Amino acid sequence: MIPHQAECFQQRGTADALKTNGSRTPAPYQVLTGMGGVGKTQLAADHAHQACQSGAVDLLVWITAADRSSIIATYSRTAARVEATQSNDAEQAAKDLLAWLQTTERRWLIVLDDLADPADLRGLWPPANPGGRTLITTRRRDAALTGPDRHLLDVDLFTEKEATAYLATQLAAHHRHDDPAQITALADDLGRLPLALAQAAAYLIDLQLDCAAYRTQLADRTLTLPDLLPEDSGLPDDQAHTVAAAWALSLDRADRLRPEGIARPMLRLASMLDPNGIPAIVLTSSPALAYLTEHRTRHPSGATVSQDDARTALACLHRLSLATYSPDTPHQALRVHQLIQRTAREALTEDQRDRLAITAADALLEEWPDIERDTALAQALRANTDAVIRHAHDALWQPDGHAVLFYSGESLGASGQVTAATSYYQDLVKNAHARLGPDHPDTLTARAGLARWRGEAGDAAGAAAASAELLPDLERELGPEDTITLFTQDNLAQYQGEAGDAAGAATAYEHLLEQDLRVLGTDHPDTLTARGNLARWRGEAGDAAGAAAALAELLPDLERVLGPDNPSTLTARAGLARWRGEAGDAAGAAAASAELLPDLERVLGPDNPSTLTARILLTRWRGEVGDTAGAAAASAELLPDLERVLGPDNPSTLTARILLTRWRGEAGDTAGAAAASAELLPDLERVLGPDHPDTLTARAGLARWRGEAGDAASAAASLAELLPDAQRVLGPNNPSTLAVQMFLARWRGEAGDAAGAAAASAELLPDAERVLGPDHPLALTARSNLTRWRGEAGDAAGAAAASAELLPDLERVLGPDHPDTLTARSNLAWWRGEAGDAAGAAAASAELLPDLERVLGPDHPLTLTARSNLTRWRGEAGDAAGAAAASAELLPDLERVLGPDHPLTLTARSNLARWRGEAGDAAGAAAAYEQLLPDLERVLGPDHPDTLTARSNLAWWRGEAG
Repeated sequence: MIPHQAECFQQRGTADALKTNGSRTPAPYQVLTGMGGVGKTQLAADHAHQACQSGAVDLLVWITAADRSSIIATYSRTAARVEATQSNDAEQAAKDLLAWLQTTERRWLIVLDDLADPADLRGLWPPANPGGRTLITTRRRDAALTGPDRHLLDVDLFTEKEATAYLATQLAAHHRHDDPAQITALADDLGRLPLALAQAAAYLIDLQLDCAAYRTQLADRTLTLPDLLPEDSGLPDDQAHTVAAAWALSLDRADRLRPEGIARPMLRLASMLDPNGIPAIVLTSSPALAYLTEHRTRHPSGATVSQDDARTALACLHRLSLATYSPDTPHQALRVHQLIQRTAREALTEDQRDRLAITAADALLEEWPDIERDTALAQALRANTDAVIRHAHDALWQPDGHAVLFYSGESLGASGQVTAATSYYQDLVKNAHARLGPDHPDTLTARAGLARWRGEAGDAAGAAAASAELLPDLERELGPEDTITLFTQDNLAQYQGEAGDAAGAATAYEHLLEQDLRVLGTDHPDTLTARGNLARWRGEAGDAAGAAAALAELLPDLERVLGPDNPSTLTARAGLARWRGEAGDAAGAAAASAELLPDLERVLGPDNPSTLTARILLTRWRGEVGDTAGAAAASAELLPDLERVLGPDNPSTLTARILLTRWRGEAGDTAGAAAASAELLPDLERVLGPDHPDTLTARAGLARWRGEAGDAASAAASLAELLPDAQRVLGPNNPSTLAVQMFLARWRGEAGDAAGAAAASAELLPDAERVLGPDHPLALTARSNLTRWRGEAGDAAGAAAASAELLPDLERVLGPDHPDTLTARSNLAWWRGEAGDAAGAAAASAELLPDLERVLGPDHPLTLTARSNLTRWRGEAGDAAGAAAASAELLPDLERVLGPDHPLTLTARSNLARWRGEAGDAAGAAAAYEQLLPDLERVLGPDHPDTLTARSNLAWWRGEAG
């Protein structure tokens, strides 16, 4: 008898596939396979009913294929009914039916429902006949069910739409109308399994529960699945078994397959892990094999379970549709429906479940790599750890916190998810404190981890304070020389620096290094790390060259002790590249970063946060070398990878967006940079908070690009608004706060108040020298700015004198080839010219130009600026024709390197027009200004000072031309 159609039956895509198999002619044999409860029988019954109603078949035979004898018995009865046999022997009658089916002209459909074992069909497959079709439903996925004329159809769970529609329709049929969101959530809770949805709907209708109440019960671990489903007498749609019972027979059969007795314990182990995918290496690890050996339900030989045995057991679970085993996706090799997992767990005692949780945690820990090169594997291990925590949290804290709890938290942070790692460690501290007490080593370790990730998430001051609070407890409980104590001292020093006290961090690392040398020795990894950190904070305190030298000295020791591919070694190489760049060798930094990147990709993987950070730094140094357009393009290419791997809200992703806006601006698109900064700022405020240092940096960047786009007054106003926040958050003596003061002075000057800018710079300089020292780059920059604004305020001679006084200090501190030193030489030449010595300015510019080309390259913006200045001073010194010729020679290079709309390119066009006029070609000058003016209005705006000057010059040269 064909089963009745289930109440509220859902039409599914599989039904259409049954009709045609994707072609005009149905396959002679179709096999519906899938786990128990997905609705295979209902799909087959629907197909059979439609075949009958449409008149597509003359004979329909429905067979419950529980075993071979049931198949033979139904064949025998059918043979008698169609008069295909005269034998009273069932076996012979079955053969007679198959022979009749081979030759009859009647159209027939044989349905073999719930085939338990493919072997039961040996010699009993219906024949291939153009007028006949065979449809089989089974939980098996054996190769014997496939073949040239046999089409295997996997029946999956309901889709979200199908599951929600089924529940809503079923409830509405009983005058129940629930919250749609709760209906969808309940469908997800039940894994969208049709049988479970049907039985759950019957249960909550019978007990007059709403979906929210039922979900609460479902989440209650004191209730088992049978407690939450109808009793056998109350099952809907003529169902014979509850969800849990539906899988029992399959598991019994899987456990009897070779290697015998392993499938059941394997399923139990898998029940503690992530239903969405379990790495194969975890299920074949040493702890897993030991568990399988100990709990094997059948011991034909008493042999130890091997990895091959374990893999075969996974295949057995797959054959019986108790799981999906995909060796080709090793990090998510086994998927098990959440209700099958729950049923397996509920078959265990509490003690068995706890011991199994420890086994699962041990297996995860054993396979956790020291270097997480494969980010997909790391993610899978974290997801599976979360699953163990959900199922048996208490077991992982007996007698101490299991190491996998800490590995998972560190992995989360190392993947770049620093905010999530902070939240994870907050929970870890809370649980450790409650279960182990405040002074337990695991509680103290969790506090150390929390402090670290608070700092990495941007709360450097909070991390430093937490480390300072933790340190006495560590020294009291674990001793001053314990590794966690030393780790916390390291955190304290680091986040003291991150909070703005670079000099204090350097001093702290000096003390820490002395302690590490005494306690751990010269070659201990922590000692080497302390040397690297000391070098970093010396650089952050202003001694970039010293930092580079220290790292260059450290690198051979790291390679000797840890090896060239150790992450600490690679980190030191990245640091060395950075400080070479900070010391003025941007080209060397770019080259070193480009050389480092392939090693990071090979060792850590292309998606590792350290690799992505190296790509960020490489784009920076490309920009610093002068390839701002290339840096902007590389940043734009990098950003999608950061968003994909780390997420759009990760600090590194946001940093890349900050750099992208910078390089867009540096490449000449100042308006685009301002717009991008304005778009970025709300995201920073939302993710990091309005007081995060990166948020404050972005506000400063937005002000800068507004100024560079021509709105100097707005830039000054924005910085004046930013300064009190920087002083409040970072402190008045923080280098970033002092930088805001410096930029505020600049834009006051750019807005026309040169005297005010000079006064502000003069006020800033003593503070910068007091806080950072007279040789700090920011203090030297403040001196340079002061000389500029003195000159802009009318004291060109004083500016020239101050520049001449500054230059030796820059050469001494930064070296003669540092970009800032070369910039100071350019400024000195400029102010000499402004003070009336055009010939001297031209000579100084001509002397400077070869050094710029040698150090920075001919296409660097500073080199191009120097060429522009040289043309001016040649003209001012009386060689207008030479200046015009030089300007004409310079302009194509500017357009090629910076683009036609870059401010320096537009300035060069203005200069060319001027010098053509000064050389006697007034008409040509007027024509050039006519061509230039629309571009200035389009790029800079009609009210920009350069646009207004060009309009004035156009009028002048038109007059001169008559």
